[in-house]
This record gives sequence, structure tokens and C-alpha cells, in this order.
Amino acid sequence: MEEEKVVEVKAEDVKVEETVSNDNVEKNQDVVSENDIKGINISEEVVATIAGMAAQEVKGVASMNASGIGEVFGRKTKGVKVQVGEKDAVIDISLTVEYGSRIPDIAWEVQNKVKTQVETMTGLSVVAVNVHVQGVNMPKKKGSEAPVDETPTEG
Repeated sequence: MEEEKVVEVKAEDVKVEETVSNDNVEKNQDVVSENDIKGINISEEVVATIAGMAAQEVKGVASMNASGIGEVFGRKTKGVKVQVGEKDAVIDISLTVEYGSRIPDIAWEVQNKVKTQVETMTGLSVVAVNVHVQGVNMPKKKGSEAPVDETPTEG
């Protein structure tokens, strides 16, 4: 008859491997979700760049306007002023529209496009997009560099 060997196994000697399931991940408090942006700081310059590019994509926007001395001297975010909090942002956009465009429609489209792009790309909640229309780009006469004079003449 064969002898049976008894082997003692201590708990420290046993290595247990556990597979991670989605149920375990959802219960874990240390996992960062897409909606949790704690510890991530997005600069105002980044938000302003995104907002400016989005505004310029709207048909009828002729140009962005510099509104402060810093913008006049070469800042990349000309015509955009941003205030960024921990989870939200307020954006002011100064622009010129093309002559013949319906200004309320352009302003509304700029607001929606900027809000969507900034929220999608940064995860911030855009509280307000204030559009300041500061001018109208007048069409030029054919063969001329000067804008068309819309002043009525007497006669």
C-alpha cells in the first residue's frame, strides 16, 4: 500500500489572481469617469483657441475682432475672451459679419457651434457664449480695393 503525503499550505504561499469585470470597475471609487475632470486644468488660451476656430467656421463670419490691447499686439485668440472655472466657462466673441448676412442667425449659430465644440473637446460646461457683432464687412466694387460707398448722393 502506498503512503499518503500530507502537504501543508500556508495562506501566504498562495497567490490568488482575480479577473476584473465591469461590475468590479463600476464599484471602484478610484476609477476616473469621463464626467469627472478633477485635477485636470484646461487653460483659458486653449478654450479661446477652440472657440475662435469654431466661430470662424460659421458662414457669414467675416473676421474676428481684437477687443483689447493684448489682442491687438498678436495674441492668437483674437476676438475671444474666456473665463474658465473648475467645471464651466463663459466665452465672449467679438466679430465682423459679411454684408447681407442675417446677424441674429449668425450669432445664434456661432453660440451653438462654440458651445458644442468647447464642451465636446474640454468636458467643461459652457454657461454662456456672448457674441458681440462689431462691424459689417462691406462688399468691394469690381476692380477696386475700396469698399462700396453706400452713402446716398443728392441730385
